[in-house]
Amino acid sequence: MGKQICFLVTEHPFLDARIFKKEAKSLVKQGYSVTMIVPRRKGHLFDVDGTFFTNRFQSRTFVYEGIKIITYEQIDFEKKTKQLLHNLLTGTHHRFTDSLTQIGIEVEADIYHAHEFFSLYSGIGIKRALASRGKACRLIYDSHELEPDPLIMESKKIKKVKRQMLEAMFNELDQVITVSESIKAWYHSIQPSLPIEVVYNSPPLAPEYDRNKETADLVIAFEGILGSKRGSFQKLLRVLELANEKISVTAKIIGGWKEQDQKPSIPPHLKSKVLFKGWLDYEAIPMVIQGDADIGWVDLDASHSLNNRYAMPNKFFSYLNNGLPVLVNQCEDMNRFIERYQCGYIIDKPQANAEDYAQALQQIYFNKAQLKEMSLNARKIMETAYSWEHMEERLFSIYARFVQDDKSQRKMKKDKGEDG
Repeated sequence: MGKQICFLVTEHPFLDARIFKKEAKSLVKQGYSVTMIVPRRKGHLFDVDGTFFTNRFQSRTFVYEGIKIITYEQIDFEKKTKQLLHNLLTGTHHRFTDSLTQIGIEVEADIYHAHEFFSLYSGIGIKRALASRGKACRLIYDSHELEPDPLIMESKKIKKVKRQMLEAMFNELDQVITVSESIKAWYHSIQPSLPIEVVYNSPPLAPEYDRNKETADLVIAFEGILGSKRGSFQKLLRVLELANEKISVTAKIIGGWKEQDQKPSIPPHLKSKVLFKGWLDYEAIPMVIQGDADIGWVDLDASHSLNNRYAMPNKFFSYLNNGLPVLVNQCEDMNRFIERYQCGYIIDKPQANAEDYAQALQQIYFNKAQLKEMSLNARKIMETAYSWEHMEERLFSIYARFVQDDKSQRKMKKDKGEDG
């Protein structure tokens, strides 16, 4: 196939499940040559939990699982947005002096795939620089989140500058990939002609398992980062406190806090109700969830973040993949999905409190037949339409179209030369 792909990353860990373990490895499997340019912090690459790799991955450039990794020291683009907007509006590449752009130019790939707002900025600089040398390339923006988010706590000036940056960058893009239909619609309101494809954050289909096992406890699974913005641990403890007044509920946590975060204490009477499994490779998650977990918990503040309102996070599909119905507050895209496929429970509040979740768990506990039916629905929809095996076909179709378009353009140029 001979197509060189370069992933541009400014914030994510290089082993991020979506970036490395799904998209990059799928493209390698499909026959593409993939390079990733990824950030270091204080000289080290970092893992999904924020810890530094100190005993491996120390070379500036190396090959891992068939993917070439080039590293650079992370850049704080956030403090330079006004300058970045000016650079974009010049229409040239000369002011794009950051290291990510410069390394990307040296790679001379055919397709660049940017994974964040600011890596997209560098992608624009790379595309312009290569064009000035007579080399055409394609640029994809893989928008894992909605940015800029008009509802978050950020100054109006910064939001305005970021919006202007996004509008300018959209004029030079070839493709957007995103993670929800609402984000797709939002971007289309900015640039209606831009090709946009939704590739959900789905895991590969987990092995089949027996969902007929029943336990005395109702076991809630939580996957991901515990913090004030996502999966508040204090709220979870309060949910357990209230729910256990009438039923027996346990929480199983896969993930936890980032390494730098302070870990709160657990009251002695709840310690037996909280089971920590730590940070796991996503391939190992089914072995931990399957068998005794009953429902997956997603709690997002949809009042102060449009991104949260539109979110379809990794954990949502991970729960469904393992036959767990989802318990979620009022978040538009997840709610529509649950209602369509009858695979979970919705608390109709953009900010649900511990009392809301505890009451829902009590109702679920006394309706195990419905819980089992939703479990079967959850697994079925992943098997038939939403597992990564289905999502990678969407990814492949985007790249295949670029390859075909390039072949057609080369043929046209050749034919014109022969005609002359």
